Amino acid sequence: MSPLCSYVSGTWHTPSDAGTPVHDAATGDEIARVSTTGIDMAAALDYGRRVGGPALRELTFHQRGALLKALASHLREHRDVLYALSAKTGATLGDSKFDIDGGIGVLFTYSSKGRRELPNDTVYPEGVVEPLSKGGTFVGQHILSPMHGVAVQINAFNFPVWGPLEKFAPAFLAGMPSLVKPASQTAYLTHRLIELIVEAGILPEGSLQLVCGSAGDLLDHVTPQDVVSFTGSASTASQLRAHPSIVRNAVRFNAEADSLNLSILGRESAKGTAEFDLFVKQYWLSISMQYREPRYVAVRQGRSSGAAASVPGHWRGPGGVCLRSVLCG
Repeated sequence: MSPLCSYVSGTWHTPSDAGTPVHDAATGDEIARVSTTGIDMAAALDYGRRVGGPALRELTFHQRGALLKALASHLREHRDVLYALSAKTGATLGDSKFDIDGGIGVLFTYSSKGRRELPNDTVYPEGVVEPLSKGGTFVGQHILSPMHGVAVQINAFNFPVWGPLEKFAPAFLAGMPSLVKPASQTAYLTHRLIELIVEAGILPEGSLQLVCGSAGDLLDHVTPQDVVSFTGSASTASQLRAHPSIVRNAVRFNAEADSLNLSILGRESAKGTAEFDLFVKQYWLSISMQYREPRYVAVRQGRSSGAAASVPGHWRGPGGVCLRSVLCG
């Protein structure tokens, strides 16, 4: 199986090695491989700054907002393709809609905010003109303009569509190109998302790039004009925040580190125990856990309903008993 291609410097890059296997969360079958071998990360960041940045800065907030709306409409027309692939992440159709429709909704929201709340200009005057001298001969005003860098995003596995889109939309509206590094476990869904975006030809060249696999030396090349946004564990966030390039260049680093990476329900934790109740509340992470023994596991569907659900097999065919937590009501 060939590794997923990355989209960097305006072209699809095929890795030069076999890559790391990625498996279907429900069946365990290998469905993709990821690798960033051969990618020049410095060149990719430079391409975003040199090509994507100027193209976006030429557009007004309203023009950027209009492109976000066009992109959202395009993705909405092709969401069935994403739904089908999302099932391999362990998601039900309801979970897939939460992730995919939620991400598309973010694009629509920022499109609307850009056209309603921001000027039809390339810069944003903030506040009023402030007098700085007695006679008013010297005044000042804050003006917000796009940074001349790349918005680098490192995402978690549980929202492979919403995650990148919720970071991309505000960066695009602000006039910054993005480079997306999805979590390897669900990178194939983010890869298909970026394929749909690239195929549409809506966005200016260089405004969106994708690397599937290890980040490699990506962070070695960030500059004071770049922004790094991370979603994942607190320990990884701490390591990234202390990266020499981020510290040395005072790179803006944003971290959402409230995720739970793994939750296992023991046999002794029966329905009604504190452990069981805590387990079913971990609803943000929806990759399923698979059990080979022929037994059923009751999962409380939500605090409001108090109902229990027995989930035999996985929802796409035989091969074990899957246990999964669902959204609380």
